[in-house]
Amino acid sequence: MNDSQGLVFGYARVSTVDQNLDTQIEKLKQSGCQRIFSEKVSGKDTNRPELQMLLGQLRKGDTVIVTKIDRIARNLKDLLILVDELSEQGVNFKATDQDVDTSSSNGKMFLTMLGVFAEFERNLIRERQREGIANAKKQGKYTGRKPVDPKVKQQVIELYSNGVKPKAIIEETGLGRSTVFKIIKEG
Repeated sequence: MNDSQGLVFGYARVSTVDQNLDTQIEKLKQSGCQRIFSEKVSGKDTNRPELQMLLGQLRKGDTVIVTKIDRIARNLKDLLILVDELSEQGVNFKATDQDVDTSSSNGKMFLTMLGVFAEFERNLIRERQREGIANAKKQGKYTGRKPVDPKVKQQVIELYSNGVKPKAIIEETGLGRSTVFKIIKEG
């Protein structure tokens, strides 16, 4: 329990299905979390099913714990908005690995500073990634995604025209969801 006798919730997130949540979940249990929400989804925004479910259950006096701030928000703007919303509800926010606790002024200041550095680091990673792709393209090693076979495109268009749902088209063709919707939109 926390100081206000509210509930203690944990939130764990990894970006891809092949990553593991076990370490985060174990740390959250050790931190006294009574209920843990976890998901394997990109953190590009805060519109994530488990996060939204967690936010919908919070009451004054509750505490939300994550292992690191980048598990709940990937950019400073989202982090500050989220923490501000929690604060307005009377909910505390903690990050175990970074010693952040918004129940104190120092904790709030430290959280803001960490958010700035986390966003800066993420931007550096993106920059290096773009540079790496540009260099690989110059060397002819990166050609991008292979185009979809025109016959498969035609198959998608025909299936959709005949009333087949996109989910069934994805299963039948083996194409990704976004590819199928792009073909439908263009077709």
